[in-house]
Amino acid sequence: MKVLLTAASFMPAYGGPAYSVARLATALAEVGVDVGLWSSDRSTPPAAPVPAGARVRRLSGDESEALNEFGGADIIHDNGIWLPHNHRLANIARSLHIPRIVSLRGMLEPWAIKHRFWKKRLAWQLYQRRDLKRAARHHATAESEAENIGRFGLGVPISVIPNGVDVPEPRPCRINRSERVALYLGRIHPIKGLPMLIAAWARARPAGWRLTIIGPDEQRQRAVVQRAVAAAGLDDVVSFKEPVDGDAKRSAFYAADVFILPSHSESFGVVVAEALAHGLPVLATTGAPWSMLPSKGCGWWVDASVDGLAGGLAEATAKDADALAAMGARGRAWVSAQFGWDRVARQFAAAYENVLARERQPVR
Repeated sequence: MKVLLTAASFMPAYGGPAYSVARLATALAEVGVDVGLWSSDRSTPPAAPVPAGARVRRLSGDESEALNEFGGADIIHDNGIWLPHNHRLANIARSLHIPRIVSLRGMLEPWAIKHRFWKKRLAWQLYQRRDLKRAARHHATAESEAENIGRFGLGVPISVIPNGVDVPEPRPCRINRSERVALYLGRIHPIKGLPMLIAAWARARPAGWRLTIIGPDEQRQRAVVQRAVAAAGLDDVVSFKEPVDGDAKRSAFYAADVFILPSHSESFGVVVAEALAHGLPVLATTGAPWSMLPSKGCGWWVDASVDGLAGGLAEATAKDADALAAMGARGRAWVSAQFGWDRVARQFAAAYENVLARERQPVR
């Protein structure tokens, strides 16, 4: 089976899909899928080992040139909507009778729709609704996202498949420190709720704790958050660092005691899985589909509000280092079993086969 896997970008600053789409390509190759990988900005995906006999071809040119270079495809699997290349891929798939799967990547979530609403409303009327109705399958990363997609009445089957996560070596033994660290790592963007987190931190003011914020600035949001930090008098306990990747990213996880995702909206929140894989307990809001954190004994799931975050912070920072480490170990075991890339790739391969089988059925 040949699958053309497409994304807007593989640059780390683009966020979770830049990692998860590229990593999915390698995982699919490992289960026998022939993958062509292409991005609209022609960025290079992170290198990942590909097993002998399997193929991940990194394609260039525009959409049509990439498809020709790949020698055609049985499936086009596009990630994201709204952008011009998504529309062009929809037209190419229709003209060549290639079934197209669309991973929505949270772009039909209520908060995301409200952001730049009028621009999206126009695109929806001009082409986006039609393009989505013509897809063979939609992909959601969580049941909550599938429910939100279903509310648009598009009449297209939806597959719910989570993002995968790589599980690194267990975190090294921690040296006792006088100060513990809460970490946020991700885009500094309005959707991520960082001003809300700063207000919650100012209310909780956990003694002996520092908040580290790591990530690329988008829409000048970093200045907004820095002003909130200064206004709350938190400059001595809140620090900002530039984006990290690879070993530096791993070190950032290992240096922390708890991870926080204060988002207003997430379709999945792959960074939560990454934090758990690194042995960190997680405090997430109900804007992210991680309701299992409390029942799995590896975190907190609180209202996406200052009150919710302040309460979660009070609970998390009251725990001693051993209790937090035990929670992190439970989270690591959970994601290892549930979100391994082999499992995820096989779910996608089965979805592709199902789409092709439906396409082969005679029209009655």
